[in-house]
Amino acid sequence: MPRLRIASVNVNGIRAAVRKGMIEWLADADVDVLALQEVRATADELTAALPGWQLVNDEALDKGRAGVAIASRTAPIEVRRVLDDEALPDALDSAGRWIEADFEVSGERLTIVSAYVHSGEADTPKQDAKWAFLDAMQKRMPRLRAASPLALIMGDLNVGHRELDIRNWKGNVKRSGFLPRERAYFDRFLGADGAEVTGVDGSVGTGLGWVDVGRAAAGEVDGPYTWWSMRGRAFDNDTGWRIDYHLATPDLAARASGYHVVRATAWDTRFSDHAPVVVDYALGR
Repeated sequence: MPRLRIASVNVNGIRAAVRKGMIEWLADADVDVLALQEVRATADELTAALPGWQLVNDEALDKGRAGVAIASRTAPIEVRRVLDDEALPDALDSAGRWIEADFEVSGERLTIVSAYVHSGEADTPKQDAKWAFLDAMQKRMPRLRAASPLALIMGDLNVGHRELDIRNWKGNVKRSGFLPRERAYFDRFLGADGAEVTGVDGSVGTGLGWVDVGRAAAGEVDGPYTWWSMRGRAFDNDTGWRIDYHLATPDLAARASGYHVVRATAWDTRFSDHAPVVVDYALGR
């Protein structure tokens, strides 16, 4: 069965990433589809940065902020840019943070999402926006799976699900990114389909049955981390967070292989503070 190599990376500004060597990495990576977050560019600027790729994007309302895109070798057959069309505009800020694209791959339909969840800030309006976004994700994921049994949500989801996902987890339990309520969303996202799930915060909900491809591949080990602060020696000491994900439907997760995080060889060779996350998926009848 043919394989499709799919990658995701928060580029921290596509133009800056290109200047720092992203194109050189991409030339050797043999990637077929690439989900991008924090693009911080217009459609024209994105096209100039990634010539030769089929590109779809969603820009943030505030110029120079957020922005998501999907780059592919072949054009998608359908694109959607609305996470939840039933949410009130002032309750959900998803502009530049969610894009879905459907692809026809050797007779099979594949849905790919590039998502960039708010970083948030505990007990502030920034966190309220993050709650609204996570609520909308939780609502959208069952619909997405029902419409497309082969579906993949990728991106910088800005939550470390478990203690294994953050090197210094004890120092971050009250900070956005590792709040119990945030982690409980992932308990439900990844809980057994239809089962009653008790989240780490004590909340009770229904499992959605999606699969964390990275954790399934790596097993019960620390990391592998995907983001390191630019401050201090976080990268050199591997004091990182695993906040960049491939979340797959069970049917697609069963076809995953070769999961790896492309960690740069040195601090000054990175093109972003995030590392690409790459997985091969067997597709085609």
